[in-house]
Amino acid sequence: MLKLSIEEFSRIQRYMLLAEKDSEVYKAMKERYIDLKVILMASGVNLTEIDRIKE
Repeated sequence: MLKLSIEEFSRIQRYMLLAEKDSEVYKAMKERYIDLKVILMASGVNLTEIDRIKE
């Protein structure tokens, strides 16, 4: 589960960097980004190196 969450976190960030920040798509992706960030942080993953969005 941890591996899948890290891969999805990376993927969602890639898509967010391509989307307009004011778009509905970006807002929907941001919700998932936050969910994944919480899961990873609760699992003890250091996000310093893999968090490219920094929100």
